[in-house]
Amino acid sequence: MEGILNWHAALPELVLALAAMALLMLGVFLRRGATDIVSPLSVGTLALTAVLVLGSDRPRVAFGGLFLVDDFAVFVKTAVLGAAAFALVLSLEWNRRERIERFEYPILVLFAALGMLMMVSANDLMSLYVGLELSSLSLYVLAAVRRDDLRASEAGLKYFVLGALASAMMLYGMSLTYGFAGTTRYEGIASAIGAGPMAIGLVVGLCFVAAGLAFKVSAVPFHMWTPDVYEGAPTPVTAFFSVAPKFAAIAVLMRVLAGPFGAAVAQWTQIIVLLAIASMLVGAFAALRQVNIKRLMAYSSIGHVGYALIGLAAGGEEGLRSVLLYMTIYVVMNLGVFGCIVAMHRQGGACERIEDLAGLSETAPGLALAMAVLMFAMAGIPPLAGFFAKLWVFLAAIEAGLWPLAVVGVLASVVSAFYYLRIVKVMYFDKPVGAFEALHGGVAVVVAFSSILTAGFVLLPSPLLMAAGGAARSLLVP
Repeated sequence: MEGILNWHAALPELVLALAAMALLMLGVFLRRGATDIVSPLSVGTLALTAVLVLGSDRPRVAFGGLFLVDDFAVFVKTAVLGAAAFALVLSLEWNRRERIERFEYPILVLFAALGMLMMVSANDLMSLYVGLELSSLSLYVLAAVRRDDLRASEAGLKYFVLGALASAMMLYGMSLTYGFAGTTRYEGIASAIGAGPMAIGLVVGLCFVAAGLAFKVSAVPFHMWTPDVYEGAPTPVTAFFSVAPKFAAIAVLMRVLAGPFGAAVAQWTQIIVLLAIASMLVGAFAALRQVNIKRLMAYSSIGHVGYALIGLAAGGEEGLRSVLLYMTIYVVMNLGVFGCIVAMHRQGGACERIEDLAGLSETAPGLALAMAVLMFAMAGIPPLAGFFAKLWVFLAAIEAGLWPLAVVGVLASVVSAFYYLRIVKVMYFDKPVGAFEALHGGVAVVVAFSSILTAGFVLLPSPLLMAAGGAARSLLVP
């Protein structure tokens, strides 16, 4: 009975849903000037939800076992809410500069975050699918939120069509799993797989579910939407896409593979290894010829997903912990990079080409320093946080006997360092092409916060290590 009526376990999600609907009504009634009021309130809503998540009792279940709160869910939810809040902060300055009145934008971010929280706490394939679709539908609209921009409309349409295909594939995999396991509950699926030889239908269902989730994390060969959507969507939207949905999707992939399909580790490890290798190589080599910095960051995100998947392929507590550590550090670094991209603005409008950064060290030395720190971290240069993120996933792979995967990761990291260091070279050694507008407000806060955490992580890594370790252990508890 407690598992059925225990709605307190979902209190953060309920508060977020009610607040999002209230802010939607507020925006409708205010109309003009609503964005300036709704956006800060949305950031506050995300912060309040994060506080409620951290204060949640765990482990707890709700709604008849469909909803689960454990240390893993709390860790991921906190990171997702923080990433969404900082991405919204980046949009405040962008909206002011571009004179955009879209109060729907922060509301859509709230609903997308709500779907992600539901995904992470899902303990059943059906509740997982409901949360996934709530998040996805919001993201489709966000990509095309600038209705008067042809590139944004194209990005939204591409994302919707390919996303619908991925959702259909995953739903088909879920139906196969239900047909052969006789249940959609994670525990029931795990019991059916562990009871004897794995039915071929469950193997096929696993493949389709993994393919659908691979699309959500933009792993190769399901990455085709990423460069076009990153380039076409407004920069704050791209920043949001690159952090919160990606972390949530990786977390769902971890829970699904380690939970209901945990006994099928021999089958899904092969899938994850192939996805990791392909993502790292495509992310490294396809970015070499990019001239648009948002498109370059799209291929960078594909490569980073490949590195994170190394830890998932390794499995076990150390492997899962390395994934959580990697994605947390990646989110912090990526927010700072996109803060710098939002700051690439002149009187003529936003700048997106790498050559626009030429001579930035002379025109905006503070911004150039922050961007350089973040690029070095993305490349994995010690002693910055990005180096430790890659070190942990490589060590997990070696301990699991997957040393060829670690070797491919190191080689891909060396190749990808070229395009990160090229940006540093453009900023510090090329002639200036013009100054950007002054960096201030929320964008300056996000860039400074990200840079300081990235550079200073080596001084105090233990809190994150302990939190990620506890989250990984809770995921492995039967």
